[in-house]
Amino acid sequence: MRFIKTNKYMAWSEKLKLSKQLLRTLSSEGLNQPTALQSKTLSRIIGGQDVVVAGHEGSGKTTTYVLAVLSRLGHQLEGVPMVLVLVPAAEQVITTIDHFNRFNKNRGLRIVGLHAEASIESQMDALADGADIVVATPDRARAVYLKLGLNLNKINLLIIDDADKIVKQGLQLPVTELANSITKCQHLVFTEVIHDRLNKLIEPFMKQPAIIEVNEISAPVLETYPQLLYHVPDFGTKLNLLNLFMQDEEVFTKTVIFVNTRQTAEKLYKTLQNRLNTTVAILKPWFYEHSGFNSITDFKDSDVRALIVVNQEEATPGDLHPIPFIIHFELPEHNAVLVERITGHDIAPYDETLAITFATDLELSAVKKIELTIGQQIPLADLPDELVIKPVKEKSAAKTKKTEEDPTQGGAFHQKKAANSKTYNYSSGQKAKMNKKKKH
Repeated sequence: MRFIKTNKYMAWSEKLKLSKQLLRTLSSEGLNQPTALQSKTLSRIIGGQDVVVAGHEGSGKTTTYVLAVLSRLGHQLEGVPMVLVLVPAAEQVITTIDHFNRFNKNRGLRIVGLHAEASIESQMDALADGADIVVATPDRARAVYLKLGLNLNKINLLIIDDADKIVKQGLQLPVTELANSITKCQHLVFTEVIHDRLNKLIEPFMKQPAIIEVNEISAPVLETYPQLLYHVPDFGTKLNLLNLFMQDEEVFTKTVIFVNTRQTAEKLYKTLQNRLNTTVAILKPWFYEHSGFNSITDFKDSDVRALIVVNQEEATPGDLHPIPFIIHFELPEHNAVLVERITGHDIAPYDETLAITFATDLELSAVKKIELTIGQQIPLADLPDELVIKPVKEKSAAKTKKTEEDPTQGGAFHQKKAANSKTYNYSSGQKAKMNKKKKH
């Protein structure tokens, strides 16, 4: 009988070109095989290709680039930064350096962190003493660079981690300036989601990168109401879409609309009343001129078609049953709140409630976390042909903020007759099923 000797590093070494030292470290850390994301990306990264990697939290993104960096640097170090890692927050600078130290056995490797929780002078002194890897927040890295404390001349690998969060924080400018200040290097971008704002950030310095998305969901599948996700560019288009839906009195007979603030609730209330002349109310109104109810049960028993609820107000799944439509105009701060609303009770086979979520680019990462919790992807719906999409205006931050926060100004939404506004990309069977909903 012939015995075949197995290699405990085989799962890694068959596909990935890692050093024996790294393989031993991986084994000692209990990482016996690569994740799906690592299997798809590491060989490309080590091969020198520009890559954009999208994967959920816990998919191994940080370990991926730490292994790639340690494989590249080896033992030939000059004390001049060769790798720049940009992360969104000071806490992440610290945890990323810890991650490097966890896998690094080359005690001569010098890593310097740059962030706002330490003095800029001490960080510049640390760089002057020598650094091979710099891990930094974009704004602090730019500030040190402008003070001539950060040498980018020999950077051959630029890594942007949690790029979607960097975009959400509005740190695109320092990222772009740093990237454009590096003569030539490999670029790696790691993110939870890919969207237009992210693409706009990386377009100036990444040319034809490989796009790798890993959407593995290992959580148990929870029973939920049927769901749809509408991905829209901004607040104004969200409002247009809601108006378009509510014009159809035959389908949207009873709808609960969730928002995050009283200010948004007031905007929706005024817009739905003024433009559609429809019956709309607010849960527990704070001004006497607003129509409202003290409970969702009272809303069910009324002739009012739309109820606006601020997310901080109580709304249990039992309260929402059997309202035909639940619309999350804005995602709540805590994802568990939304998950409980769509899963928190026994859903009968004859339940016809449809849960609809509106999300902009900046909310897609929260949607991803919700999908991980419920163990399934939310189907993406096509935007209706008659929806007027507000153009994105590239103006100053103040003007952009005003435009997004006050969508009632201007003529972005053109009212249509209800008879012409009944196409939401639902199948004819689904529309027929909706029309059978009991009117309240």
